[in-house]
Amino acid sequence: MLPLLRSRLQAELLTAVLLSPDEEWTLTRLANHVGTSVATAQREIARAEQAGVVSTRRLGNSRLVRSEPSPLTEPLTTLLLRSFGPPQVIAEAMAEVQGIERVYVFGSWAARYVGQSGRPPVDIDVLVIGAPNRDDLDDSAVRAGMRLAREVNVTIRTVDWWHNGADGFHTEVISRPLVPVLQRDTSYDKRKS
Repeated sequence: MLPLLRSRLQAELLTAVLLSPDEEWTLTRLANHVGTSVATAQREIARAEQAGVVSTRRLGNSRLVRSEPSPLTEPLTTLLLRSFGPPQVIAEAMAEVQGIERVYVFGSWAARYVGQSGRPPVDIDVLVIGAPNRDDLDDSAVRAGMRLAREVNVTIRTVDWWHNGADGFHTEVISRPLVPVLQRDTSYDKRKS
């Protein structure tokens, strides 16, 4: 999705840090966030620190990582936001909406994210499992869309539909890429994502 970076892992680490410029991440938390080892995260963060886009500091036994203002930080952040940022931005926007059990990105954006070729997506399709207030959910989708500079289209389905759905949409959704965004209840995910 962004071919100028060395690896997808590097992109995901930088996305986490640069999209949260006021936050400090421990290397352990950052490694867990992207699903890698602390040693691997440390190597990638050291490269980013040499490039001047992140800074680190020690606090006891922990190394804290944060975004560092530089001539590269703003354009790189924008590129990461548009290419790897939707899961993080959508999760942040929908975190406070009550009644959500799970949130996934599906459709063309999810397909590109997992490496399927095709045209760049113009919007982002989001599947919300649960029973949220539609107005609250729409407000969060608008906020996410404004930040991502793309429309965020939300489809709501119940937990029962997720388990037992037999319609064509259900079949299509569970047979294609789904990118987990927000997971409050892990007990019922039939895809084990």
